[in-house]
Amino acid sequence: MKALTHAGRRVLDALLPPRCLGCGTIVDDPGTLCLPCWSKTQFIAAPHCDRCGLPFELAEDAAGPVVTCAACIADPPRFDRARSAMRYDDQARGLVLKFKHADATHAAPGYAKWMLRAGAAMIEDGDLIAPVPLHRWRLLWRRYNQAALLAHAIGRAAEKPVIADLLVRRRATPSQGRMGRGQRFQNVAGAFAVKPAYADRIKGQRVLLIDDVMTTGATVEECAKVLKRAGAAGVDVLTLARVVRPQ
Repeated sequence: MKALTHAGRRVLDALLPPRCLGCGTIVDDPGTLCLPCWSKTQFIAAPHCDRCGLPFELAEDAAGPVVTCAACIADPPRFDRARSAMRYDDQARGLVLKFKHADATHAAPGYAKWMLRAGAAMIEDGDLIAPVPLHRWRLLWRRYNQAALLAHAIGRAAEKPVIADLLVRRRATPSQGRMGRGQRFQNVAGAFAVKPAYADRIKGQRVLLIDDVMTTGATVEECAKVLKRAGAAGVDVLTLARVVRPQ
């Protein structure tokens, strides 16, 4: 059976060779980056805030084993932990926008592998996985929820249950692209709810929330608040990328 799978893969690669997720050049394996694109991608590793995952600009031994950033100390987020695979810069923006708006759904398994590394501890601790939802009208227009694709790919790899519709977006919210931090929090306030069918399913459970990009954290914080009010024991957040502002 394994030999048959390998043979099928060779035939498929000959007809449709795997291409870099970034620039489209031919690569050895599907769901990967070529060397130049890989070298331009800023993956996030320790040292980082143990709460929100913000990377620190200092040596790991100087940061110590557990460090919390000043922002999380002053105003602790509603989620317990957050991690992201890469910084959201020009390189990451190109990857995310193609995935989000250009039907590059084939990239989900590759991105999920990066997220599995970034959020290994949270995935192990999690009881179930759920994506940040789109409003039904936006989902109808876009045809897929990129966060749900990532959630399913992570769930398959980690053998964790995924509830794609655990959360619902009760109202359509304007795009947050040009909004400041305060505006973003106001924009999503009251926008999410736990689907009634899962009210008992999440009580006492640790939920891993999946999204594509974390900017200010407004969306995932609102989702975490709703999940905890519904009885979730904890909420961790895992995103493909996150905005890192100068410290």
